[in-house]
Amino acid sequence: MSEPSIFTVPVTVEDINTTQIIDGQMAKHIGIEMTEIGQDYMVAKMPVDHRTIQRIGIMHGGASLALAETIGSIAASYCIDRENFFIVGQEINANHIRSVREGHVHAKATPLHLGKRSQVWDIRITNDENKLVCVSRFTVAVLKKRI
Repeated sequence: MSEPSIFTVPVTVEDINTTQIIDGQMAKHIGIEMTEIGQDYMVAKMPVDHRTIQRIGIMHGGASLALAETIGSIAASYCIDRENFFIVGQEINANHIRSVREGHVHAKATPLHLGKRSQVWDIRITNDENKLVCVSRFTVAVLKKRI
């Protein structure tokens, strides 16, 4: 028997790529797209290109954080009662392990803690060869919507 999903509503890669990653917002501008959703994780990819590199030709550390916060926020938002609550980022940190000059990076977000008022996510970014590029921890607050 498989484990139940941590996500509170059914969600697909296509749903996220058309309703969460949209024109006019950073994630779309830098080429982030969702690629996989599991029972307790989500995976997204981002190109390493003119939009995401720094002056010496390697991926910008801020691009890693943008990818980590994007996938962490999307995943977190599907682990709550979306009609009554919303999430906001509280803290993010990153350790940059390896540089990347081309191709794509892939971020996998898995929860470390899913509480009523906060969530903590582990986000591992790898290159196309599945070598670790960045490790990030992302904390969100779960807030009640005001009616």
